[in-house]
Amino acid sequence: MKREHLILLAVFLLLALVPYAAELTGQTSWTRLVGQALIYGMAAASLNFILGYGGMVSFGHAAFFGIGGYVVGILYHHFDAGTSFLGLIPGTDQMLITLPAAVIVAGLAAALVGAMSLRTGGVQFIMITLAFAQMFFFLFISLKTYGGEDGIMVRRTNSLPGLDMKNKATLYWVVLCFAAAYYLFLRRLVQSSFGQIIAGIRQNERRMAAMGISTYRYKLAAFVLSGMGAGLAGALMVNFLRFASPDMMHWSRSGELMIMVILGGVGTLAGPFIGAGVLFTLETTLARYTEHWMLPVGILLLIVVLTTRGGLMALIRRLGGKR
Repeated sequence: MKREHLILLAVFLLLALVPYAAELTGQTSWTRLVGQALIYGMAAASLNFILGYGGMVSFGHAAFFGIGGYVVGILYHHFDAGTSFLGLIPGTDQMLITLPAAVIVAGLAAALVGAMSLRTGGVQFIMITLAFAQMFFFLFISLKTYGGEDGIMVRRTNSLPGLDMKNKATLYWVVLCFAAAYYLFLRRLVQSSFGQIIAGIRQNERRMAAMGISTYRYKLAAFVLSGMGAGLAGALMVNFLRFASPDMMHWSRSGELMIMVILGGVGTLAGPFIGAGVLFTLETTLARYTEHWMLPVGILLLIVVLTTRGGLMALIRRLGGKR
């Protein structure tokens, strides 16, 4: 077994032991903290796929995160009320249905946004993705049936056959398995011919087009896959917190995801997860002492960007003796 595989297995086993460590030390909040960091890591990793590997700087990625969460919330709302969405789609609390539904709806939203925004580039692309995200944000604020700006409560975590989803440790392990599966999926995707073409488009789109490759279609496919990953993360977050809010798709959330990617390392697979863990831990810890927690986080981000030349992942590689 390769050294990299051993490291991944060791990290997975250590993360799997978090609920036991939390119970032994009496720090029950650890399970919640690490679980949320894993979910944010998935969302950041989905953004990193188009940002780090595809060169597409999207500032509206949180829209797909929030849409995935709202799919879970809306389906549970109709399940609890015994009604159907638009009189056609019955509500449900089954995770085997809600998660795929969230992924599909987020993918459709990403296809809509990408089809329009990818015809531009640079600052125009950034502003169009931001505009779409804000449109979705105000759309869900206007949906008074689903709580409007107050959000929508999910009184019970979605069910999985054979598992006690009321148990926080069980839910944490489910999230961990999804995060591990998504990491492996991205790893395979990046190493595939599709991933190599996306990287080639980032390096020189004109040359790839001259080779006969339809760069627009490949970029759109990458954008949709990225949106689907963010939708999955949003669906897991709503299950974890049992609450969906328009704030999930606010532009500031997109900024946080981008900070996670930059902090961990743009264009690396594990970097977004590391960046999410560090940022979320700092935010949670510093918020206990001051409401101006963003100042020290900003200083840390500047130090990392200016000194590591590749985020925390680059620093870890150098400490491990790799370039």
